[in-house]
Amino acid sequence: MPIRQLSETMINQIAAGEVIERPASVAKELVENALDAGASRVEVATGGGGLSLLRVVDDGAGIPAGELALAVSRHCTSKLSTDIHDIRSLGFRGEALPSIGSVSRLAIRSRTADADAAAEISVEGGDVSAIRPAAANRGTSVEVRDLFFATPARLKFMKGERAESSAITDVVKRIAIAFPAVRFTLSGTDRSTLDLPANEASPHGQLARIAQVMGSDFPDNAIAVDAGRDGVGLTGYISIPSYNRANALQQYAYVNGRPVRDKLIAGAIRGAYADVLPRDRHAVTVLFLALDPALVDVNVHPAKSDVRFRDPGLVRGLIVGALRQALAAAGIRSATTGAAGLADAFRPSTAASGQGAAAGWEGGSSRHFDGAAGFNAARSPYRPLDLGFGEAPQAAFGGAPMPSADARAGVGTADDALLGAELGAARAQVHENYIVAQTRDSLVIVDQHAAHERLVYEALKQALHSRPIPAQMLLMPEIVDLPEEDADRLATHAETLARFGLGIERFGPGAVAVRETPSMLGETNVGDLVRDLADEIADNDTVDTLKDRLDRIAATMACHGSVRSGRLMKAEEMNALLRQMEATPGSGTCNHGRPTYIELKLADIERLFGRR
Repeated sequence: MPIRQLSETMINQIAAGEVIERPASVAKELVENALDAGASRVEVATGGGGLSLLRVVDDGAGIPAGELALAVSRHCTSKLSTDIHDIRSLGFRGEALPSIGSVSRLAIRSRTADADAAAEISVEGGDVSAIRPAAANRGTSVEVRDLFFATPARLKFMKGERAESSAITDVVKRIAIAFPAVRFTLSGTDRSTLDLPANEASPHGQLARIAQVMGSDFPDNAIAVDAGRDGVGLTGYISIPSYNRANALQQYAYVNGRPVRDKLIAGAIRGAYADVLPRDRHAVTVLFLALDPALVDVNVHPAKSDVRFRDPGLVRGLIVGALRQALAAAGIRSATTGAAGLADAFRPSTAASGQGAAAGWEGGSSRHFDGAAGFNAARSPYRPLDLGFGEAPQAAFGGAPMPSADARAGVGTADDALLGAELGAARAQVHENYIVAQTRDSLVIVDQHAAHERLVYEALKQALHSRPIPAQMLLMPEIVDLPEEDADRLATHAETLARFGLGIERFGPGAVAVRETPSMLGETNVGDLVRDLADEIADNDTVDTLKDRLDRIAATMACHGSVRSGRLMKAEEMNALLRQMEATPGSGTCNHGRPTYIELKLADIERLFGRR
C-alpha cells in the first residue's frame, strides 16, 4: 500500500483514540477548558452515562464568534505562548474539541462579555457547520451527543451506564478540589445531583471543599502539610494513620493545580506511611505541588494525567520527608471513626428491642392476665431497686468468678496533672490487656500490647539507624550478574548501602561482588536482595528496600519483646506506658497498622445515656 496523507477527519479520530478514552475524558477536557476561561460556575449534565449526552456550561470569558471555527480545528489554542516549557493552564494542546467533534455530535454556543449576541457552531462526525447566531448568556455551553457514533467499535469497550457516570463524578470531584472558589454542579437523568458550592479562596475554604468531596470525617482526621525545598512547594492535608482506606482512590495529587496520577507521588506517599500502615491499607491524602513549569513536563501524555519531573529525587524526598515530619509533629491522635464505631457498639439495637417487644406483645395477647397468680415481685424486671439487696442475695455472689477488670489503678482520685495529659490517668486494666484511662473530657481505652510494641519498635529503629549497621563478612564474595546499567546504579549508591551493612563493589562490566551483608538479615538470598535494590534505584533512585527489610526485622523483634496480652500491670506501669505513648511519634498505631487506643468523648458517653 503506498504512503498517503490521511484525511483531517481520520487524523482527528486517531487523536480521539488517545485523548477521548471514555465519557469521563470528555468531561475532563471540557471542564478544564471552562476553568481556563476563568469560570466561577461550571455546570455538568449527563445522560446515558455521558454517551448519549454530556453538556458543560460555564460563565467564563467565552469564545468570540470569529474564533469558533479555529476552536474546532486541530492545534489551535489561546493558552500556549511561544515557550512549550512555560505551561500555566490546564489545557494547551488544542486537540480536545476537534477530537471530540470527530467521534460525536458536538455543538458549541458561546458569548463574550462585549458581544451583542452569542454564536454557535456544530461538528458532526468531523463535518463542521457554518457559524450561526444564537441566544445565550455570557460564557460557553458545549454539548456532546451520541459519543462514538462515528466509531461504533469503541462503544464495545465502554462499561455500563452506572460505571461511566461514576467515572465522570470522580473526574469532576478531582478537579473541584483544586478550585474551591468555583461552584460545580453535576446533574442528569442517570445520577443524583451533586452540588459543590463555592468557598473562599483560602486554606479554610480549601479544607471546606475537600470536606464536600471526601466527607465531613476527613477534616477531623487530617494533618496539614506545608513544606518546601529548592523551589518546590508542598501543601495539603494527609490523614492520621488510623484513618485509612482499602484502596488508593482517596489519594489526590495536583501539580501546579493540575490533577495527576503519578506513580512517583503514589510511591512517596506509600513510603512515608510504611511504618504506620499495613501493606493492604492506604492513607487518605490531598497534596498540592507548586514549582516552576520549566521543572515539570506535562506534555508526556495526550490526556495530561502523567507528568515527568526534572528532578524526581527532589520531589520524592520532599514528599516523604514532609509527610513523616507532619505525622511526627501531629503527636498522638486517634481516628474519630473509631470512637463513632465504639459508640455504635454501645448503643442498644432498636431493631432487636423492637422485635423483643413485638414478640412479648404477641404472646401476651393470647392469654388472660391474672394479677394474683401471674405476678412474682422477686422475678419482675420492673421490681423496685431496693428489692433483694439484703444479705442473702449478696451472698449469692460469693461463688461467682473473679471479675476481668483490675481496678487497683482507679482507687482514689486521679492526679489532676495526669487528667490534663493527652491520654489521661490510668484507672483500670480490663481483661488483662486493655488499659482504661480518664482525661478531663473523655474515656481512653488502650491496647497495652499494641502500644508497647510500637514503643519498642521506635526505640529499636532509632538505635538501628543512629549508627552504621553491623555487617557480617561473607566467607566467599558472592558475584551477582546484572545488566550494566543496574551495576552502575548500585555502584553509585555503594556508600549508602555500606551504612546499612551491605558491602558491594563492581566486578567487571555486568556484575557486582557482595562482600558483606547486614548481620540482622542472617542467611539471606543475596542475589534477590541486590536485584530488588537495583530495581528500586531504577524506579525511585532510593535504597529503601534494604532499609525496609531491616525495619521489618526490628518490627518482629518488637512484637516478641513487648508487653504481652494477659499481663497484669500496676498503676505506675500503666501511667508510664501512657506517658511514653504521648512522647513517641506514630504511637497511635502499632507496627501492623492497627490502632493502639480509642478515645470516647464525654459528650458521646452522655449522648449514649440520653443526657444530651
